[in-house]
Parts: sequence; C-alpha cells; structure tokens
Amino acid sequence: MKKALVVYSGGLDTTVCIPLLKEEGFDEIHTVTVDVGQPASDIEQAAARAAKLGAVHHIVDAKAEFANEYCVPAIAFNADYFGYPLSTAIVRPLIAKKAAETYKEAGPFDVVIHGCTGKGNDQFRIEFGLRLHAPDAQVRAPIREKNWTRTAEIEYAEKVGAPIGQSREKIWSIDENLWGRSIEGGRLEDPSYEPPEEIFEWTKSLQDTPDDPETVEIMFQCGKPVSVCGKNMPMLDLIMSANELAGKHGVGRIDMMEDRMIGLKARENYECPGAVLLIAAHKALEALICAPHERRFKDLVDKEWADLVYKGLWGDPLYEDLSAFCRSVQQRVTGMVKLRLFKGSATVFSRESPWALYSEADVSFDDAAFDQSAMDGMVKTHGMSSLLYARLKARN
Repeated sequence: MKKALVVYSGGLDTTVCIPLLKEEGFDEIHTVTVDVGQPASDIEQAAARAAKLGAVHHIVDAKAEFANEYCVPAIAFNADYFGYPLSTAIVRPLIAKKAAETYKEAGPFDVVIHGCTGKGNDQFRIEFGLRLHAPDAQVRAPIREKNWTRTAEIEYAEKVGAPIGQSREKIWSIDENLWGRSIEGGRLEDPSYEPPEEIFEWTKSLQDTPDDPETVEIMFQCGKPVSVCGKNMPMLDLIMSANELAGKHGVGRIDMMEDRMIGLKARENYECPGAVLLIAAHKALEALICAPHERRFKDLVDKEWADLVYKGLWGDPLYEDLSAFCRSVQQRVTGMVKLRLFKGSATVFSRESPWALYSEADVSFDDAAFDQSAMDGMVKTHGMSSLLYARLKARN
C-alpha cells in the first residue's frame, strides 16, 4: 500500500496534490495543517476539503510555540528583509518541523508532499526543514515537477472536482499567520498596479483610520515585550493585541519589490501591523541601551540573521552564533517605550530603561557637568590621516 503525507494549507497548490497522488496510485493520503494563527475558518476549510477528497487529516496547534519561539526572536533581531518583517519566512521552519513530527507519528509514509512552486522561496524553506527533521523522508513538489501555472492548476481542479477558492477572475494567493499576512498573484504581479482595498483585512485604509492619534505603551523585559498599554499578557495574546491596535491606524501595510532567492524580483504586499509596531519599539529601546560600537555591530548581526531566516536556514551554525550574541545583548533590553499611532505611522516619542547609556547632565547644553575644554586636543587630532592624505594629494 502506497502512503503519502501532504503538508496541507487547504489552498489551491496543496489541494490539487491530493487527486494527483490518487492518479499515481497512492492508496492512503494523509494531510497535516499547522495552525500558526490563520483564521479559524481557514483551519475548518482545510479539514473539510481534505475530508471531501478522502484524506486522513491532522491539525497541529502551534500558535503558542510560534509566538514564543519564532516571533520573540524576530523582535530581538529587529527582523527586517528590505522592509519586510519576515512574517512568512519565519513560520516555514515551524510548519516543516511539525509536518516532520506528523511524518514520524502517523507513518511510515512513502513520500512527503508540499505544494510549493519552482519560482518562490518556500520550496527551499520547507524542504530544508523537512530534511532537517525527517532526513529519511522522500520529499516531492508536484506543482514544481509539472511546471504548472496557477491557471493550469485551476483548470485541473475544475476537471477533477477538487474544492478550491480561486477563480480565473479572483486569483489572489493569500498566506496568513500571527506575525503577518501576505497577498500576491493576479494583477498584483504588475508593479504598476495599485492594490485594491479588497485585499487588505488587518489594516484600515488611511481615510478610515481614526482622526485622533493614539498612544501605545509597550514594556520589555530582556528583549521580550511583556505588556501593552499596561496589560500583561502571554506572547500570543500580546501579538494579537498589537495587530489590532496598529491595524486600526493603518500601520503595517507594505508594498515592496522583493528579491527572491533564485534571483527573480517579485512584487509582494504584506500586512504586518503588530510586527511593525513591536519591532519599532524594540529598536528604539536598543538604541537607548547599546553602546555605539555594540549598536553598529548589532545592526550587522540583525541583517545576517534576517538573510539566514529569509533562506529558511533556522538552525544553521551561524544562526546559533548570532543568537548567542543577541541573547547577551537582550539581557539589558528592559524598559518602556511609548509610540503614537496615527494615519499609518507608528512614531516613538518616549523611551526609558534602567540600562540606558544616557546622561542628561553630560549631554545637556545647560549643564556644566561635562568639561568641554577637555575636548580641545581630541578635536585637533580628529581626522589626522585624512588631513595628511589631503596634503600629499595637493603636492602631487
């Protein structure tokens, strides 16, 4: 008996894999959906579609793990890939890990299937994760193998009666988790096309946002946000609260040209209100706490981490090295940040910490605590090599 496991979102790409496997002679097909904060209706829809297609369905609740083990590091590293808070990228390693656990618990399976195309980044992220956690698994990507377009998938689904939500007219591809929401496909693939308001669900349009600004206070303990507006709450609830607060004011809409791993440029639209809010607050607190050279190096570390995570290399040796440095810095990232939310912006206007490397007495123009005359010799020798170079250049 041939047995397959499909890493199943319930969307078009993974749904068409089930009838394809049946055509290939697989007798028993299992599907696994990992709940990382997508709408409950999506979870229910995936279960219903899997049942309709005769699959044995598994649901894994990983929301709390995602919030604590993946979103918290994203905040600590000020997660940013050219303006994108890595909302899709950081969840793929967890989905692969949970799928691998299902592979071991419900197996043995002859093959593990995912629905990634050959043009995107997820094929790298998912397959690396599966091979990391289930090294003996045979991994296949039928959509990539068949070189199918989205239209070809829809035509096949209609032919075999597979339940899908897309149509030739409404072809958006939407991916959602706690940390963000991505929308692509259809006319959005044209960089000059203005995204229609219908694609957005988490963020208000500027004309629909409140006409009065709102102040948000975020408390951090060792780099982790622990309260919003004076309310302590678990990380999962805190992220959901941040999404609601920032989204109400239109914060977190991102329209960008993204450089995919294979070299293609892609136009991507994201909604990441909570991520944008929490990262802005965290970064402001680090700026208050870190020494100048430490802050510059942390910025380099953040960029390296983002690049690794974008590529799905969660657990790479360099990832572990960067994490060790970040943990050391975060021990001091404790304090409070206030931001003003208004018409699409999240502006930091107040920050305080017991670890602040700041002396008002020394920096103030109205305080004589700092002996300015001591700077005379230091200023005269500033740029000495540059001055010497200028003289040599003038002679020659």
